[in-house]
Amino acid sequence: VDHLVRGRIDGVVLPPPLCDHEAMIDALREAGIPAVVVATGHAPASLAAVSIDDRGAAYEMTRHLIGLGHNRIGFIKGHPNLSASEERYQGYIRALSEAGIALDDALVEQGFFTYRSGLDAAEHILARDNPPTAIFASNDDMAAATVAIAHRNGLDVPGDLTVCGFDDTSLATTIWPELTTIRQPRAALGRVAAERLLSRLRGEDGQAVDDTILPVELVIRGSTAPVSRG
Repeated sequence: VDHLVRGRIDGVVLPPPLCDHEAMIDALREAGIPAVVVATGHAPASLAAVSIDDRGAAYEMTRHLIGLGHNRIGFIKGHPNLSASEERYQGYIRALSEAGIALDDALVEQGFFTYRSGLDAAEHILARDNPPTAIFASNDDMAAATVAIAHRNGLDVPGDLTVCGFDDTSLATTIWPELTTIRQPRAALGRVAAERLLSRLRGEDGQAVDDTILPVELVIRGSTAPVSRG
């Protein structure tokens, strides 16, 4: 942080995890250095932000699973230090609540957006006495790990277990079956953030700190299916 403030820095784009780094944001604000945060779940009041509606996207995905007949839906949380993780969890909770499905804490496990944490979380969820018929992981790495654990346990995906992720990274289409996921406009997030920062540096938008929300897409692939009634 001190290095940025002391150096010849005209402006900064803060992607995850720096978008939620309070010390960094405070130091930039105090130094008067323009900054734009990218992909944060809670945009700081003092900075412009470019992001997606994580809560709305997770809500849409959960509604998709409910529409397939699933009412026992596991959830693997993202890293607790990133605000987008909580937003995705709240979208899941909202969809369950609106559908009249009680939240079962036994079906929720903490992850850290890593493949390894997804393995551990999926193993714990699937070891429950009454396991879910679907698992929604907060990113594709953890969803891919969930598919691996399901296969190791002799479960067919999606015949025995539906799995979905979030982000639509390259991993989503390199595993089998390919993942149903939320497609983030990653390139557009970076491009719009850079454009917003350049506009501020040129004085074209003053000290505007409004949020820019980019649309996402629910991408349905082979890892999700209607709940098995057998």
